[in-house]
Amino acid sequence: MEIAKFMDDTEIMIKGIEALQKSLGSAAALRFLTLLHREPTNYVEVSRRLYEGQTIDEIFARAKQNWQG
Repeated sequence: MEIAKFMDDTEIMIKGIEALQKSLGSAAALRFLTLLHREPTNYVEVSRRLYEGQTIDEIFARAKQNWQG
């Protein structure tokens, strides 16, 4: 099993933008990023949708598996 390397904020931003571009294409990725800055985000609603159907134990197990501390 490969040990995950710690990523700093810049590396996370770059990988995130690359993933967006790969998934959405350049124009839609840029449009998505501008939406984040233009409109307020309801992070509670985002979290609810992101974790919908998952138990606390499942979320915790995944977080523990990916913990870099």
